[in-house]
Amino acid sequence: LGKQDYKKTRPMLRATRLKAEAKKTALGVKEVALVLAAILVFLLAFYAFFYLNVSNEVELDLDPDEN
Repeated sequence: LGKQDYKKTRPMLRATRLKAEAKKTALGVKEVALVLAAILVFLLAFYAFFYLNVSNEVELDLDPDEN
């Protein structure tokens, strides 16, 4: 009772440990998606700021009362 069928060798133990460490440190799909979403939101805000700024200037330049 309680006997182990086989004993893991050192290379097997090392491989298992390295695999577990790689899993801990690897970037997941969730993290990559969050970073991409943050960059996209930043770019959209940047674009919207300049779009609104330029469109207001164009409207001021086309004011018909400036004769």
